[in-house]
Amino acid sequence: MARLLWPALRVLLLLEVAAAVSFLHHRYEEMVQALFRVQNECPYVTRIYSIGRSVQGRHLYVLEFSDHPGIHEPLEPEFKYVGNMHGNEVLGRELLLQLSEFLCEEYRRGSERVTRLIHDTRVHIMPSMNPDGYEVAAKQGPDSIGYLTGRNNANGVDLNRNFPDLNTFMYYNGEISGPNHHIPLPDNWKSQVEPETLAVIQWISNYNFVLSANLHGGAVVANYPYDKSQDTRFRSHRRTFNTPTPDDKLFQKLAKTYSYAHGWMHRGWNCGDYFADGITNGASWYSLSKGMQDFNYLYTNCFEITLELSCNKFPPEEDLERQWMANREALVAFIEEIHQGIKGMVSDENNNGIAGAVISVQGISHDVTSGDMGDYFRLLLPGTYTVTASAEGYQSQTVTTTVGPAAPSLVHFQLKQDVVRKPPERKTSGSRMNKALQKKVVPRATHRGTQR
Repeated sequence: MARLLWPALRVLLLLEVAAAVSFLHHRYEEMVQALFRVQNECPYVTRIYSIGRSVQGRHLYVLEFSDHPGIHEPLEPEFKYVGNMHGNEVLGRELLLQLSEFLCEEYRRGSERVTRLIHDTRVHIMPSMNPDGYEVAAKQGPDSIGYLTGRNNANGVDLNRNFPDLNTFMYYNGEISGPNHHIPLPDNWKSQVEPETLAVIQWISNYNFVLSANLHGGAVVANYPYDKSQDTRFRSHRRTFNTPTPDDKLFQKLAKTYSYAHGWMHRGWNCGDYFADGITNGASWYSLSKGMQDFNYLYTNCFEITLELSCNKFPPEEDLERQWMANREALVAFIEEIHQGIKGMVSDENNNGIAGAVISVQGISHDVTSGDMGDYFRLLLPGTYTVTASAEGYQSQTVTTTVGPAAPSLVHFQLKQDVVRKPPERKTSGSRMNKALQKKVVPRATHRGTQR
């Protein structure tokens, strides 16, 4: 009897394995099922939560990997992947589902690399930021889909042109020696964004993300900020000036990490275009206003890049496995980049964490702040740095530290209370900057790209 049952059992086991790693396009219900299947397979290191709903009421689900799901552990950095921001750019959506399954399977089989990653990092994966647009694109099918069909959300809005324009504030700040980090939002920002955008802004405001990537299609290149060029004069159809951030060398290294771990991105020639090392500064490609990538850098502590992953926005199912094999190592290697630079606790004399303390690095005019528990994370390239921690009501503290190539240096700050309380400096609010900017003519970007 056992001999008769074994062939049938083996077929069932093979079918189960095939279903777990099948390379198919997932509609919304199928995507949700795939996420919950992973959560069911790895219940102790995963959590599913929704950050909000789309215009048509679909949940914007996130799958979290952590050894303590739902809890921020001090000194454990937060990472995120966001896919399918443009509904018709679908490879990122499928890659993130495959990545979720891969991390779960590798953890269950005891992979040292993945176990260490999940224990040392809190990873958040959102396969689809625009599920409504995806459904429009998927109804057309990959063979007959238009180049823009399903790109926008259900209200016809491009979500990657829908974030508050903090670049304009930043460039204005530069003229008055103001900050280019943690720029306040305009007073009326909520009335100007879509439900999906609002949900993401609230999400990244509630989590102290350190590193991120959003996944797109239509080209093959790792794109880093700034996306919006300061020079708004008319230029050629495809090229504008390179517009680097104060962390330009770090961003190039992050982009190259993905590009060189990818199957062919680093070669440069893809989709009829050439990008040296498979990377590009966003503004040097074309200027993009109100994008999510720059918003992360200017409003939060998060360093985000944009990954263009395929020439075909809606690749056929028979190409999905090849694409997964080309991206698998890169997806994992990029998460690991979060463990570089410095990190530590900012506390008072009683060892209570100080939230919102400012961490400044001499020579790099872009600060980060400590989280609710007083822990901070500052991505840096290897080298020696002078770092200052400051907080209102406390004396600032400055240290010199050396960063190596392997792991972040641990640098703690214990701030003493300031005996003489100085009145807080008046900061330029978003509304005041808006009024000032009304006097300035800021033309729109001359080229509207169809990738990012």
